[in-house]
Amino acid sequence: MKQKPILFFFLLFSISAWAQKEKSIAYIEKYKELAMAEMLRSGVPASITLAQGILESQSGESDLAKKSNNHFGIKCKTEWTGAKTYHDDDERGECFRVYPTVEDSYKDHSEFLRTRAHYAFLFQLDPTDYDGWAKGLKKAGYATSSTYPQRLMKVITDYGLQQYSLMAMEMKLMEGRNSATGIAAVSTNKISYLQSSEPLPLQEAALMPVNTEPIHYPTGIFTINQSKVIHAASGTSLLLLATQYDIPLSKLLEYNELTELEVLDKDRLIYLERKLKKGATPVYIVKPGETLYNISQQEGVRLESILLYNTLQKDSLLQPGDKIYLQPINTNHKSVMPSPK
Repeated sequence: MKQKPILFFFLLFSISAWAQKEKSIAYIEKYKELAMAEMLRSGVPASITLAQGILESQSGESDLAKKSNNHFGIKCKTEWTGAKTYHDDDERGECFRVYPTVEDSYKDHSEFLRTRAHYAFLFQLDPTDYDGWAKGLKKAGYATSSTYPQRLMKVITDYGLQQYSLMAMEMKLMEGRNSATGIAAVSTNKISYLQSSEPLPLQEAALMPVNTEPIHYPTGIFTINQSKVIHAASGTSLLLLATQYDIPLSKLLEYNELTELEVLDKDRLIYLERKLKKGATPVYIVKPGETLYNISQQEGVRLESILLYNTLQKDSLLQPGDKIYLQPINTNHKSVMPSPK
């Protein structure tokens, strides 16, 4: 008889945890473009910004976030001349900044880190080193909790936030290439796109050169969409990788939807476990030169799932600006584009 209360509380906890996860996913979807735009502008990794936003604002549900648009718990400090509000934190009735919009909160968070000498060392770190950033924020005094770095890193790994730092880095590379080739307008439009939900106009997307420069992925094992992955160089033996990571070669090929490839023909993301069926975000906007397989690997979503969600075939041709669904869509949605005959 005593088991019933235990089961009830366990069920209640599970429902609460699920609801919190849904809120966090919705928060990421809403603000990921803003975090990437801030990374391009200021250098603060998008993964860190999103993780801090989730923790500090309780995924946008805290009173400070809802009433004051303050998503990072930034206090007034002596130089603050804007609106103020007062909340109990480390001490009673502490002064916190009030922002006109959430975008202002994100920008002020970046500037808060970028303009203070005791945070300067963080900007010497690799932007993909979220471990170093998380520990460095604690060291510099951003938060008083002794577990703050671990909590930040857990949010980053649980929700695959590293991918947004990598995406912003890729955009930065493309921006540099556009400037070098004189396509400055595309660079401006690309940054503007980060702050909207609409894809680039097709005529502008078509001007964007295919990004042939490599993304600077972390060394060793990291995660994309909660799946373990490595970035392996061209010429690497898949059998050697399988042996190194104690995975049957057949499984390694299966995880990466490869067949008879023995040696990598180019630098590739190689997953060490099966990719998830759903992406961290619902929709992906196609860039020039991309294939469905490229998107599957880059986003950590099984190719078969992408084909199912979009009613496509493996050899379907993509156009820049196409929307590719990475999560199941309701039956009222139409296919992204017609399936090849």
